[in-house]
Amino acid sequence: MTDLISQLRNIVGDKGLLLGDDISSRSAGFWQGGALQAKALLRPQTTQQVAEVLQLCRQHQQTVVTQGGCTSLVDSHHSSADNIVLSTERMNAIESIDIANRTVTVQAGLILEQLQQAVSEQQLSFPVDFGARGSCTLGGMMATNAGGNSVLRYGMMREQVLGIEAVLMDGTVISSMTPYLKNNTGYDLKQLFIGSEGTLGVITRAVLRLRPQPLSSQTSLVATDDFTQVSQLLSYLDQQFNGGLSAYEVMWQDFYALNTGEHSHNKPPMPADYNYYVLLEYQGNNPASDAQHFENILGEAFEAELIVDAVIAKSDAERIALWEIRDDAETEKAKFGCFLHTFDVSLAIGDMPLLIKQLHKQLEQAFQHYELLVFGHLADGNLHLCIWEDGMQRKSEVENIVYQEIAKLQGSISAEHGIGLEKRDHLHHSRSPAEIALMWTVKNALDPQHLLNPGKTLPKQ
Repeated sequence: MTDLISQLRNIVGDKGLLLGDDISSRSAGFWQGGALQAKALLRPQTTQQVAEVLQLCRQHQQTVVTQGGCTSLVDSHHSSADNIVLSTERMNAIESIDIANRTVTVQAGLILEQLQQAVSEQQLSFPVDFGARGSCTLGGMMATNAGGNSVLRYGMMREQVLGIEAVLMDGTVISSMTPYLKNNTGYDLKQLFIGSEGTLGVITRAVLRLRPQPLSSQTSLVATDDFTQVSQLLSYLDQQFNGGLSAYEVMWQDFYALNTGEHSHNKPPMPADYNYYVLLEYQGNNPASDAQHFENILGEAFEAELIVDAVIAKSDAERIALWEIRDDAETEKAKFGCFLHTFDVSLAIGDMPLLIKQLHKQLEQAFQHYELLVFGHLADGNLHLCIWEDGMQRKSEVENIVYQEIAKLQGSISAEHGIGLEKRDHLHHSRSPAEIALMWTVKNALDPQHLLNPGKTLPKQ
């Protein structure tokens, strides 16, 4: 081990290698808690250093776990004392912004919020956005194919990546940094790494697509009595706003009540006794008239009995306050600590009420006390489920209940958070044996010794 550490130090330098207390003083992650574990933590600064590190680790049969912001909810960044952790935190530059072609070239360790701020100064936007924007890295977002609040209009991370640079376990650098929207030249190799959770290669750089910065943004929180209204309102607004609807976030009553109640710092903008709350956002290009247009459309929705209550943000501060209700994870931690079963699923919108009904039925039969909180990016079929059960000792039972109900409705066990360790053994609910076998074929071809992020994503053979 001493020889390996010495050689790694020669590659990344003294500042690029951490040992002992410098590792254990770091957190294992926002949700996981506890101290980070690793044999050594490497912080390379260049793709070449990453290539040399992986090549050396392969020679020593040393497992490697790549980490970005460590905000994963499925333990895809989990490491043990036997792993080398490769952090991209020092590879955090914006290399160039091409205003004419609306692209940006970035390093994998760049924080999402820093990119958003930099491109906004050029009247451009990077539209993938979610609550962890201040800590998540772009490399991690690509590795997990992150989604977020604006998928309805802009798509997931996969749709934003034009070119990618990644390093295989043998040190081979795959550099496909194409800055074009159209590149129909055989296999799209970058797609191998997007969503692979660091099991096929280490993403080091990318060319990302930018969008024109919206000239206005209108935000409202509305309430409805029943799910039929939720579904009909989505169809109505999507048509009326003609592609300008960028967010349609739905919160079930229990979730809204918690995030505006005694455990939360958020002030309730409306009573907590409605069944559903919809946080919606419209992006337009005419500041002089968009606000009035937005109010007119919501007024028509009232007349059509699709809405029973509403508040409209009149300032950036009010908009941020509304989004805090949806994004605030601290409230859940305040009430439940880290002891909460979380799920990220997708299914047909029309099947969502049945799923929630069946989950309540199954959980009530299984547990004396439980709580089920539901919210999510409903417009793209994505729900987040938070489940607490008395004792928090029956995780596998809760997982079986959720995933079996999802399977009955032909949904997906993961909409945007990936598989990691948490969902690995449940992948068969959403993928056929032939699909899983093909995934293993790709894994064996690119990492035959299974040294990259071992044990993640794919079930045991």
